[in-house]
Amino acid sequence: MKRVFLIVLDSVGIGGMPDAAEYGDYGVNTLKAAAASPYFHLPNLEKLGLFHLDGVDWYPARGKFEGRIARMTEASRGKDTTIGHWEIAGICSRRPLPTYPDGFPEDVIRRFSEAVGRKILCNRPYSGTAVIQDYGDEHVRTGALIVYTSADSVFQIAAHEDVVPVEELYRCCEIARSQLTGEHGVGRVIARPFKGKSGSYVRTAGRHDYSLLPPSVTMLDQLSDAGMEVIGVGKIRDIFAGRGISESVATSGNAEGIEKTLSYLQKDFEGLCFVNLVDYDMLYGHRRDVDGYARALTYFDERLPELLSGLGQEDILMITADHGCDPSYLATTDHTREYTPFLMTGPGVPAANLGTRDSFADIGATVLDYFGISPAFAGKSML
Repeated sequence: MKRVFLIVLDSVGIGGMPDAAEYGDYGVNTLKAAAASPYFHLPNLEKLGLFHLDGVDWYPARGKFEGRIARMTEASRGKDTTIGHWEIAGICSRRPLPTYPDGFPEDVIRRFSEAVGRKILCNRPYSGTAVIQDYGDEHVRTGALIVYTSADSVFQIAAHEDVVPVEELYRCCEIARSQLTGEHGVGRVIARPFKGKSGSYVRTAGRHDYSLLPPSVTMLDQLSDAGMEVIGVGKIRDIFAGRGISESVATSGNAEGIEKTLSYLQKDFEGLCFVNLVDYDMLYGHRRDVDGYARALTYFDERLPELLSGLGQEDILMITADHGCDPSYLATTDHTREYTPFLMTGPGVPAANLGTRDSFADIGATVLDYFGISPAFAGKSML
């Protein structure tokens, strides 16, 4: 029974790509930034070959490694979660998803406001934790929705659970999703419920993402069509709008994501378990917390032996990332345009350094190849 466990360490880039300057990113390197912290300690990832990757010449690569490794190039235009995951699954996006550094156009906001029957507050890029402190009181007083964006292609709606019940917030997000297509087809509409009192508002666990449907066939579709199980852990289901996924479980962060993955290692299924561990990006990258980022990487490394020990004779573990988010880069709090790592291991996987690949889509092609399926997209297997 063949199984692939594909884990995306969200935002763990390994150095700027040649076109990084086109995205405003100069000298960025997420992994190198984290390595400057005293809390950085990755002996198990080192054993799999992390520091033998192309371009990782700033950290000593000691001895032999056990994995099959490659440095991945993002062929798509963009540097966000949706674009990165879609490319891993086989979609090369030639145009970046739209972003709104000055807020959404007036006609977009007016149409949304009329459809939901509520006024709109903010409408500009904002920190998700800061926006509820700055606009929460007015929202509670008036019932107006807090709409904001970020450097990502997102339309986020925040509302207090006592003012706008979560189900009503979800309905508003569904309306926004139906409206935001074509020119304004943002990658995700995100519900951001919060609670608490003035001066101490906190976001709740009711976040829900409404993504664009993938525009073409993905490895998830091909696996499902072939009768394989496709299990999403974390926000995978949201990123692919549920398409091609047979089972899904949400998580509260990296620790729960690892626990859920360990539980799937104990279950019988044939197919793919696709995991997103988001804390690196959400809690530490965007907040420019170098030590926090290093601690999170070290925590994953400490849990890695548990994941490896759960692999069966026909199992493969893949570890990669979807973009960068250099916690030391103070010019912006945005993602950073970087190469990503690819580490593959398992009882039947021989060690090899495959150099620098042309596209994240090679990962999807590798997964399909393992199950004897020819990819319906331009990716090359690394088996």
